[in-house]
Amino acid sequence: MKFSHLNLFIQDRIATLKLNRPKALNALNKEMIMELHQAIEFLDENNEVRVVILTGEGEKSFVAGADITEFKDFNKEEGRALSATGHTSLFNRISNATKPYIAAINGFALGGGLELAMACHVRIASTNAKMGLPESSLGVIPGYGGTQRLVQLIGKGKALEMMFSAKMIDSDTAEKYGLINKVCDPEALMVESLKMANSFIKNSGDAQAAIIRVVNSTLEGGRGFDSEIKEFGERFGSAEFAEGTKAFIEKRKPNF
Repeated sequence: MKFSHLNLFIQDRIATLKLNRPKALNALNKEMIMELHQAIEFLDENNEVRVVILTGEGEKSFVAGADITEFKDFNKEEGRALSATGHTSLFNRISNATKPYIAAINGFALGGGLELAMACHVRIASTNAKMGLPESSLGVIPGYGGTQRLVQLIGKGKALEMMFSAKMIDSDTAEKYGLINKVCDPEALMVESLKMANSFIKNSGDAQAAIIRVVNSTLEGGRGFDSEIKEFGERFGSAEFAEGTKAFIEKRKPNF
């Protein structure tokens, strides 16, 4: 398959899916989300693929967040639709994929980028990685599963601290929190990701698909995601969201 914003390589039963908007730090826009959905559907049906590695093109960024310019003027209904579409077409789709997804985090994984990494089943990060959910600095909340998956991964206290402060954490802190599975040097990121992928291939793909379904039946699809969609949409009617996004585009600090 050919994409405008993705590079897909398949070798030895491992697919590597690279987000390819390096000049925009691989920020998620509508087209990239649509292409990712298409790629996931294709890989789910491809019997030659057993494991997928998701990473960003370039050394600076996995995904620096969502493309704020696309939704800065949305109203509440449009905000809810944005969140719901993202959940259905991409983030829940990766989480519920029929084969393991490894997020290889190179550089920034912020906002929607960290949510994308958390939707994957395991995460490896380079030493130069920076992770965070900075949405509250824009007057909004994480809208692609972040409020639920971050709590599941690192616990309520640390998750709330990260979301309230909107600060980034480094890869060592992320490993300490349990947000990522492994830290490595930038030049070893793909080597370590391939090593983990190969360790998965040795075992039953059917069993791994069943493990994903059973784990997700407990952790996902509950009322928390519905609440997130509703509250995410509500932010689009707030003055603080308008100020936060305006300040971001004007490259200044918001006045909350």
